[in-house]
Amino acid sequence: MNARARNAVATVFVLNGLLFATLFSRVPDIREHLDLSNGRLGLLLLSISIGSLLGLPASGRLIEQIGATGVVRGGAFLTLVGLALASFGVSGIENVPTVAVGLAGYGFGTAVWDVAMNVEGAEVERRLGYTVMPRFHAGFSLGAIGGAGIGAGATGVGVPLPVHVVVTLAAVAVVVVATAAFLPAAPHDDAEEPETPGWSPWLEPRTVAIGAMVLAFTLAEGAAGDWLALALVDGYDARHFVGVAGFGLFVTAMTTGRLVGPVLLDRFGRVPVLLASAGAAFVGLLLVITSGQPALAAVGIAIWGLGAALGFPVGMSAAADDPRRAARRVSVVSTVGYGAFLTGPPLLGFVGNHVGTLDSLYVVMGAMVPAALLVTAVRRPRRGAT
Repeated sequence: MNARARNAVATVFVLNGLLFATLFSRVPDIREHLDLSNGRLGLLLLSISIGSLLGLPASGRLIEQIGATGVVRGGAFLTLVGLALASFGVSGIENVPTVAVGLAGYGFGTAVWDVAMNVEGAEVERRLGYTVMPRFHAGFSLGAIGGAGIGAGATGVGVPLPVHVVVTLAAVAVVVVATAAFLPAAPHDDAEEPETPGWSPWLEPRTVAIGAMVLAFTLAEGAAGDWLALALVDGYDARHFVGVAGFGLFVTAMTTGRLVGPVLLDRFGRVPVLLASAGAAFVGLLLVITSGQPALAAVGIAIWGLGAALGFPVGMSAAADDPRRAARRVSVVSTVGYGAFLTGPPLLGFVGNHVGTLDSLYVVMGAMVPAALLVTAVRRPRRGAT
């Protein structure tokens, strides 16, 4: 039964990543069909962030009310409906407000789905007795890689956007329905212990510290997607495909770190491994920024990717150490952590305008210092501790 639950959780992580890449692989089609400038396209895509910002804080209470499995189902359904509506708005009626509503629905759905699947992943870890959460997050990365590959192939052979989206959504819907039955029921779903009056995870120092640590590691992860390719082009005078290849190296290293990281976490513990991770990200970024040599920069990218790999998944596990209050704590940590995806691009863009794209990565390198100071928050609390 535990193996079935583990495989079910891994599957929903992969599907979440697949849908993420399905959307973003067709962004050029959205711009072309709606005849948008880059600025207007950016504002349209902001609808996803708005939906996510509404979904993340709400996800904890939703999970407590209908259970993590119910939220996975509901979040997946809303994600599918949102993408279908956005696709219809792009290729059917070419209406920007319709697309915006669909993207906001996608953002809300994928946000609550994300929190719920992390709660489920933490429950599987408790049942198995060893670390698996980073591998679930590697599953998201593999799903995104697969979705990007499918999107590139569909675009290359001229598959219309609605056909690509509808076929993908139908396949995902079937798999979600088949998989959800094997997701674990977390203990808090049936807990009868009354809630402490006035209790809020936002007031817990440990939860907030975990969130701040995750924020720093998420900045290290998100900055690679937003700026690494451009940093190599601007800072090393590299050709565009070399910049893209550099990002591919980062994703490969990060996925590898998430696949092998559980072995290190179970052997050495969360705190030492995350201290080493923060140090690796710091050193990798330093090599990328200062080496001036493409070969050393490539080594730095790989080290950076390995260093960024474990912060987010370990933060999710740590937030869910107490299964009775896991949902809202994971919701808080996710909300804080995802702030890096919202604030990181404009922050690094502003700094890059003044010091250059490559040197703007010093901001990310500096974030690894507080990350290292905060990793003690992920230590497992003593039994009975708040």
